[in-house]
Amino acid sequence: MVISFNSRLLVACLFTTALSGCEVGPNFTKPHAAIPPAYIQDQPAAETTPYVTGDAVDPKWWESFNDPELTKLETEAVAGNLDLQIATQHLLEAQAQAQIAGAPLFPSLNGNGSYTREAPSKEGIFTAFGSGANGGLAGGGILPLNLYQYGLQSIFDIDLWGKNRRAVEAAVAAAQSSEEARRAALLNVEAQVASAYIQMRGAETVLTLTQQNLESANQLVKLTSEREQAGLTTALDVANARATQAQIASQVSTLISQRDTYMGQIGMLLGVTPVTLPAELATPAAVPLTPPSVPVGLPSDLLRRRPDVREAEASLHEATAETGVAVASFFPDISLSGSVSLQALQLSNLNEFKAITYAAGPEITIPIFQGGQLNGQLNLRKAQQKEAAISYAKTVLTAFYQVDVALVTYNQEHATLAQLTVETQQSKIALNLAEEQYKQGLADYLAVLNAEQNFIAAQQAQAQAVAQLSGDLVTLYQALGGGWEGTFPEASAK
Repeated sequence: MVISFNSRLLVACLFTTALSGCEVGPNFTKPHAAIPPAYIQDQPAAETTPYVTGDAVDPKWWESFNDPELTKLETEAVAGNLDLQIATQHLLEAQAQAQIAGAPLFPSLNGNGSYTREAPSKEGIFTAFGSGANGGLAGGGILPLNLYQYGLQSIFDIDLWGKNRRAVEAAVAAAQSSEEARRAALLNVEAQVASAYIQMRGAETVLTLTQQNLESANQLVKLTSEREQAGLTTALDVANARATQAQIASQVSTLISQRDTYMGQIGMLLGVTPVTLPAELATPAAVPLTPPSVPVGLPSDLLRRRPDVREAEASLHEATAETGVAVASFFPDISLSGSVSLQALQLSNLNEFKAITYAAGPEITIPIFQGGQLNGQLNLRKAQQKEAAISYAKTVLTAFYQVDVALVTYNQEHATLAQLTVETQQSKIALNLAEEQYKQGLADYLAVLNAEQNFIAAQQAQAQAVAQLSGDLVTLYQALGGGWEGTFPEASAK
């Protein structure tokens, strides 16, 4: 008997499968990404990153703002946010799917029992065994039959080519992807809470400044009115003063609306109704300030810390395993089945040894013609695998760019804030001088009006820059990917 090369390969694979099993299709290997040696390359670090260090990123980065209320809100958001609860359910669903996918790796065992009463046809096959007028059947007819049976049945898919194991591998990777998606959702919620809180405090600060400026405008209206009555100025100055007063007053309602909008966003993130918002939010407070320096870690740590990169890697693993399932679909499926039961026509005989019946044997299914379905399925899985690889590369590239942009923005905002602080100080000096000269009759009201408008604009710009700087730090922390480790521990090494 001559055995071809393919036949020998099949025999060898069958033999090794009996020991460990074959798995056809591609094996997943962790993708390798180009990692820059440092953030913001080609520029001296002293000029571009004076406010950051290479120390490890703090998982509880919101505590660096030293704002107890913000820390409390972050804790409440983790416990009550509805998006996180949905993400948790998605993870549980994916884990259940992995459990379902793993079932074919084990033999199935089912118990069954039945009772059947059957009346055979008097013109059916039983008449072929009869003779004579009555067909040789007792009582001159075909009597109804009672059949009692109970037993066990088992089926086991040998999984020669690893189709089931690849399916389990894909399902486990999908569950890992869902776990990373939940971590990404947590990081997003933490950043949204911090951003909304900072913006709320920023709007609140500008509102306080506007109310103070409105009080100053009211005093100037009173002053110009008195000077007009004394014949020291004209009605034009009074009209200009009242116009400025109205312009400042118009900003108050807008700022109140902004503050309340941010407060509502915080409530949504906490998963509470408007009437159950934390009372502390209604108490005015300053914008949380940034720390002197921020630890940003090393670029080599970014890929394992960012949950979206980890999610993309798990998705690539899933797509690779699904390709293996498609490859295995081209090979025969072999399963073993067996059953043992007790069967009798009389209930009293059901438990006798002679009532035992059994069946056992292999079953093979060979795909011969599927109308191109298997080829199409394989082509689909290969395309999805390549897409997942490209998506991973894009996610990695996006991660490094987001960190670099966030670092540049954060550092440049420090310079902006420094200049705005000087502008506010000088504008205040100019306003005081203009008011004093106006009271002494050495300057007209136009000088006061210009100085007042410049000071108000500088004040508001400075307050907004303070909030913007803190918000930029939140963006930087989000880009760095820290903030989920304490709630969702690091996944075990693969």
